[in-house]
Amino acid sequence: MKVLIINGSPRINGNTTVALNEMDKVFKKNGIETEIIQIGNKDIRGCIACGNCAKTGKCVFDDLVNEVAPKFEEADGLVIASPVYYASANGTLISFLDRLFYSSHFDKTMKVGASVAVARRGGLSATYDELNKYFTISNMPVASSTYWNSVHGRLPGEASQDEEGLQTMRTLANNMSFLMKSIELGKEKFGLPKNESKAITNFVR
Repeated sequence: MKVLIINGSPRINGNTTVALNEMDKVFKKNGIETEIIQIGNKDIRGCIACGNCAKTGKCVFDDLVNEVAPKFEEADGLVIASPVYYASANGTLISFLDRLFYSSHFDKTMKVGASVAVARRGGLSATYDELNKYFTISNMPVASSTYWNSVHGRLPGEASQDEEGLQTMRTLANNMSFLMKSIELGKEKFGLPKNESKAITNFVR
């Protein structure tokens, strides 16, 4: 099994990396392959709602989004992590996720998602909620832990002192591993849930 991990921090080896490395160790103990991709320091523009991906199956901007999409399709789980800016996720990460989820048309049903937020002090739960919305619109179960998936730290490496936060990361990775394995067994025995044809409505009449 494989988990794709998206690091939305622009800082190499910053506190977001500390949190994700704690998860990575647990995934490896559970026999799960991981790939970590750092996108917070990349030049990634936002979606322009051109609709071209509906025709071609990929984003019109041929950058890291299109490179990551097949890896996302192959993965059993997706972790997205971000530092907190103004009680929100990193803007580059949001641009990346908007385009990744919108332009990739493969079925994401029962891929397991987990979000992680890292901050000096506040805005963690708002960022956590923001990131989870990508999963809950895509038929993806959301992995949880014993606390909201957050770690505190300001200076580089300071998150390593947040014992409760790191414990939350380890529990999250264990729970996510169990959930992915359970879903795999369920697919073998029962198959995936059948989705109804999509009904699209609006509120302008």
